[in-house]
Amino acid sequence: MNKLKTYLIIGSALVLGLLVFYPGRQLARAHVNERTAVTDHPLLCTSCHISISKNKLITKMINSDYYSPFNLAVDDAESRMYVIAQDTDELLVVNLETRVVISKIKVGKHPHSVILDKTAKKAYVSNQWSDNVNIIDLESLKIIASLQTGNGPSGLMLDAEEKFLYVVNTFASDVSIFDLASKQEIRRLQTGNDPTGITLSPSGDQCMITARRANLSEYNETLITELTFIDTKNQRAVKQNVESAYLMENAAYTPQGDLVLFTLIRPKNQLPSVQVEGGWMMTHGFGVMETNGGNITQFLLDEPNAYYPDPFDIEIDADGRRAFISSSGVDRISVIALDTIRALLKDADDKTRKSYANNLNLSSRFIVKRIPTGASPKGISLSADGEKLYVTEQLNDRIAIIDTEKLIKTNEIDLGGPVRVTVARQGRRLFSNAGHTFQNQYSCYTCHPDHHEDGLIYNMAGKHMGRNLTNTQSLREIGDTAPFKWNGKNQTVYKQDGMRFSTVLTRTEQFNYDDLDAISAYIMRGIKQPPNLMYNPSGELTASQLRGKSLYERDHDKLGNPIPENNRCVTCHPAPLYSDLNLADVSTLATSDDPILFDTPHLSNIFASAPYLHDGRAKTLEEIWTLYGTDDKHGYVNDMSKSELNDLVNYLKSLRSPTYDNPGQETQHAGLSFSHK
Repeated sequence: MNKLKTYLIIGSALVLGLLVFYPGRQLARAHVNERTAVTDHPLLCTSCHISISKNKLITKMINSDYYSPFNLAVDDAESRMYVIAQDTDELLVVNLETRVVISKIKVGKHPHSVILDKTAKKAYVSNQWSDNVNIIDLESLKIIASLQTGNGPSGLMLDAEEKFLYVVNTFASDVSIFDLASKQEIRRLQTGNDPTGITLSPSGDQCMITARRANLSEYNETLITELTFIDTKNQRAVKQNVESAYLMENAAYTPQGDLVLFTLIRPKNQLPSVQVEGGWMMTHGFGVMETNGGNITQFLLDEPNAYYPDPFDIEIDADGRRAFISSSGVDRISVIALDTIRALLKDADDKTRKSYANNLNLSSRFIVKRIPTGASPKGISLSADGEKLYVTEQLNDRIAIIDTEKLIKTNEIDLGGPVRVTVARQGRRLFSNAGHTFQNQYSCYTCHPDHHEDGLIYNMAGKHMGRNLTNTQSLREIGDTAPFKWNGKNQTVYKQDGMRFSTVLTRTEQFNYDDLDAISAYIMRGIKQPPNLMYNPSGELTASQLRGKSLYERDHDKLGNPIPENNRCVTCHPAPLYSDLNLADVSTLATSDDPILFDTPHLSNIFASAPYLHDGRAKTLEEIWTLYGTDDKHGYVNDMSKSELNDLVNYLKSLRSPTYDNPGQETQHAGLSFSHK
C-alpha cells in the first residue's frame, strides 16, 4: 500500500511537472519572443526582471558605486591631482607621487568641472545639477563658499588677474561672471545653445565659449552652431557662426595665440541613414580659428574606414606644436601636428579650406599617433612640464598617464572604484562606445549626448526615401514609457536596440544577447533626469503655473461646454509619467508622413527638448498650437487668450521627473554582477 501511494505521488508529480513544463515553457518562450523580437534569446527571467527591478533590496544588491571621473586638474608642482567623480558627487584628491586617492570632498550634485587658482590654494567646482560652484580651500580640503549660478553650470575659467570667475551655464545657454572679492554675480551674458567649454587666450584679453546644440532651423537648412567670444576687459560678448557642425565640447588656444582649436561633430542628418554604409552619417573632428582674421577651418579626425567619434577635450603643449584630443567613442587620444595644420592653412583659398572638412584622407598628414586608453576617455590635462598627459577613463574609474615623448600609456591611477563590472555598467560602456556601428562611425552618445537628445531631425530611410522625418527623442527615464519610437512600433527597449536597431542604424551585426541585456538594463533603469531647477526647483508652482495647471486639467471650455475626453491635455499626459502610453491621432502628420498614429511622449523636463513634434517642426512649445494645432485635435486651446496660453506653457515647463517628487525612489546607476555565460 505504501509503495502504491509512493508511485501515485511520483506519478502525479511527473504529470504535474509535464503539464507545467511544456505549456509553461511555451508561454515563457512566447513572452520572451514578443519582448525581444527574436526567437532564440535565452529564457532567463533574470535578464530583464532583476536588472530593471525597482525593489529597494534588489537594487541595493545589484548596485555598485562607481566614481565615473569626468574632468580633472593638476597643480603646477605636480604633487596633487583633483578629479571630478561625477557619479558620487565628489572631488577626489590624488597624491601623484603615490598615485593614491588621499581625500574625497563631497560637493554638489553631478559636478562637471574643476579648476585651480595660480597658487593652487583654491579649487572651483561646478555642480551642474545644483546650480552652484563650490570654492574649496585646498589646505583644509573644505568648502569655504558656494556661488549661486545660472542653470546647469559646467565650464569654469578665471581671468588673467583672477579677479573674476566665469561660469558657463549649459542648460540656460549663458555665462555668469562673478566678482571674487565680493563673491557676487555681476553680469550674465547669452551664449550659443547648450554651452560647456571655455578657454582664455594667452594674452588674457579674450575667452571663447563652445556650444553643443545647433540653432533651431528648418530641416533642409544648413546647421549653424555658435561660438561666443567675450572681451575680458569690458565683459561684452560677440558670436561667430560655425556651419555644418555641432557638439562643440571644449576648446584651447595655442600658447602663441595664433590659433584656437575646438572639438566638433559634422552630422549628415539630411542624408538618408543608408549612407552609413558610404561613411557619411557622422564625421568627427576639430575646428581651427585663425585669430588674425577669424577664419574657421574644419578638419576631420576620421580616416577612410575608421572613425573617431565623440571628440571631447583638447590640450595643446607649451610650444604650440602638438594638440591632444580625446575621442570617448573609440577610447583613443589623437595627437595632432599643429605645424602641419598651419602649413595646410597657409595660402589655401576658400574652396580648399572648405574641402578639408570632408576629406577623410587628410588626417594621415597631421595625425602623429592614436594612443589607446581605457573606457570612455573624457577630460585631459598636461602636466606643468609637459611630459605627461593625464586622461580620465570615465567608465574604468581610472586616470591614464601618457608619456608625451614616447606617446604611449605608461601608467595609470586606480581611483578605487568597484572591480566588478555590473550588467548596467557594461550597458553604459556599450552606450558610450562606437564599436558596434559600421566602421565605428558613431555611438549612442553621439545622437544622445548626456543621454538626452541632440536637437536634430533625421531622415531614417524608410521604404520611401525622404519621408517620415524623425526628431531625436530623449532617453532619460524612459524605462516605464513603452512603447518606443514615435510610431510606437517597438514595444520594448530590447526591440529598439536589437535587430531593428542594427538593420536601420548600425549596419552591423546586432548585439550579442549578453550585451543586449546590458544596454537594455542601462537604458531602462540607469539614466536619470536632471532636476528641473530652472522652472520648478522645489515643487512649488508659481501663480502662472497654477493657472496653467488648471487649463491643463480642465474638462470644460470657457463657455461651459464639455471638452471631448481625448482632447484634454491630462487625458493623454497624466501624472506622474505625463504619458498614457497609448498611440493617438493628434493631427500633426506632415505631407511627407505615412498615415500613422503617434506614441504619446512623456513630458518630464519638456522645456529642454526643443524642437517639438515628431519631425521637429515646432521650434517652441507655443508653436505646437499656434502653428500646428489650430484644429484643436492636439488638446483644446483655441478658446484661450494669449496670456492663458502663456500660463499653459509655463506649467508645461514646470513638469519634472517623478523622481524628485518621490526621493526614496531615485533611479540608480544600477547593474548586475552575473552574466549568461
